[in-house]
Amino acid sequence: MDLISIVVPCYNEQEALPPFYKEINKVAAHMDSVKFEFIFIDDGSKDKTLSMLKYLHKKDERVRYISFSRNFGKEAGMLAGLEAAKGDFVAVMDADLQDPPSLLPKMYNIVRNGGYDCAGTRRSTREGEPPIRSFFARMFYKIINKMSDADIVDGARDYRLMSRQMVDAILAMKEYNRFSKGIFGWVGFKTKWLEYVNTQRVAGETKWSFWKLFKYSMEGIMAFSTTPLYISSIMGFIICVAAFILACFYLIKTLVYGDPTTGFPSLVCIILFLGGIQLIGIGVVGMYLSKTYLETKRRPIYIIKETENSKEK
Repeated sequence: MDLISIVVPCYNEQEALPPFYKEINKVAAHMDSVKFEFIFIDDGSKDKTLSMLKYLHKKDERVRYISFSRNFGKEAGMLAGLEAAKGDFVAVMDADLQDPPSLLPKMYNIVRNGGYDCAGTRRSTREGEPPIRSFFARMFYKIINKMSDADIVDGARDYRLMSRQMVDAILAMKEYNRFSKGIFGWVGFKTKWLEYVNTQRVAGETKWSFWKLFKYSMEGIMAFSTTPLYISSIMGFIICVAAFILACFYLIKTLVYGDPTTGFPSLVCIILFLGGIQLIGIGVVGMYLSKTYLETKRRPIYIIKETENSKEK
């Protein structure tokens, strides 16, 4: 029998875990031709998430859990789950039921019998999401697909079921600054996309503010593209050429017409503009340099404090 590993990153999800476990258990009961393991990653939760995972493990031996020493972020949680997964097929999904477990049978059939390596999901609509967030999300997907080689589908979720071969390819990428949506697209493999209507969280509140999403999008662009560095260089070259042409214009104007150069306010504006462009360029270079700095330090992406085997050992 095939084994399917379900990887579920959790951060303060004590309210969402009971309904999630009920739904995923219901789906697993109908898929009696395969075996399941449920790997929950407690990402330094401050509520009773870990206690609830321990209870579920005692109740169901298929439930496994990994508890971090602190909050390392969802990317670290997904990586830890993928590394711990033993399944022939591995699915990644959220605990808030915005990723419908009812799609799992269809996803498994697509990968197992349909000739695909991955069954991914994407939202067909963004109902319930603030309009400004939807606008920036769509712009992000357009920009990153033009800038990078990673194929990132608009509205794509982390919720997907992958073959063991694809999971091993993902785990071979050992970078510290991880952007899983880009990694999933970069490794390639044949993916079938399933669309579904956006659903609201079953319980709790989202952990993703607009600012966190903006930072995450910037990390994604820098992780899979060096285009911002080229843009910064091109802007600098264009401004230098424009400044040289403008200097020649004023020189000729002064020599021919005897008109002295005036305009203190315009000079201040030009200086401030050029200063801003320089700071932007330095900032872009600095962001790439900071990522390189973090990679060279080789710190662990996460630290495990406890697993379901800790007490038994």
